[in-house]
Amino acid sequence: MHNVTLNNGVEMPILGFGVYQVESDQTEQVVTDALAAGYRLIDTAAAYGNEEAVGAAIKNSGIPREELFITTKLWVQDPGEENTTRAFESSLNKLGLDYVDLYLIHQPFGDYYAEWRAMQELNRQGSARAIGVSNFAPDRLLDLMINNEIAPAVNQIETHPFKQNTDYQELMRGEGVQIESWGPFAEGKNGLFTNETLAAIGEAHGKSVAQVVLRWLIQRGVVAIPKSVNPDRMAQNIDVFDFELTEEQMNSITHLHTGESQFFDHADPDMVRFLSARRAD
Repeated sequence: MHNVTLNNGVEMPILGFGVYQVESDQTEQVVTDALAAGYRLIDTAAAYGNEEAVGAAIKNSGIPREELFITTKLWVQDPGEENTTRAFESSLNKLGLDYVDLYLIHQPFGDYYAEWRAMQELNRQGSARAIGVSNFAPDRLLDLMINNEIAPAVNQIETHPFKQNTDYQELMRGEGVQIESWGPFAEGKNGLFTNETLAAIGEAHGKSVAQVVLRWLIQRGVVAIPKSVNPDRMAQNIDVFDFELTEEQMNSITHLHTGESQFFDHADPDMVRFLSARRAD
């Protein structure tokens, strides 16, 4: 597995496994299968409702804790420094861990400045080896960086062939923030898995479209967390370090960019209302 080095020196695998929308009663087995396939970065969140199952899989895996990279996230409903600390301790207890490797603010809403102050202290204490954000637009990311002591190590955002975030990645690289892709396959939307450009590249390398997309992200230096509940696909998705896309192939994928989200717009007032009203268990 290849790693990226975050702005505080912490090493993070460039390819991991996400558990968004995996049912809690499935999660333990799914994560167990992912760990057996070789994944060491596991990404969950308080809002996913499956932290306990992730923790059970970690505990039963027998893999030394220092070999794992565990990410979880703070939801919108936990504003303020004290509430952030309590939410973090709840996540730690559910995961059964003494620390997490990365703690993210899940959404750019609510009192995230107070949340960040608490997260900075968690980072100083070593309870969260790295801290970052998710779904932050450039203006909010820079504002948070400029007005706080510790800069986010990671920004996890929707990134895939149809929404490539190339310019934003360059901005983040200049500021020392690692881009991480959620939804690398766009959940198959817009015909991703049958896209002629991606399929032709895959055929040239004897690889699947999913493998081509992950290889494209890796060569861009983007951390990715694909999700699957199928052990065969898990194994296929991690088998992307034995080939390399040519410059011409990388450029051809560039032309698939539309800039359109395949999910939703965080700047949409209705979405702001919806996410702000949602409560994690």
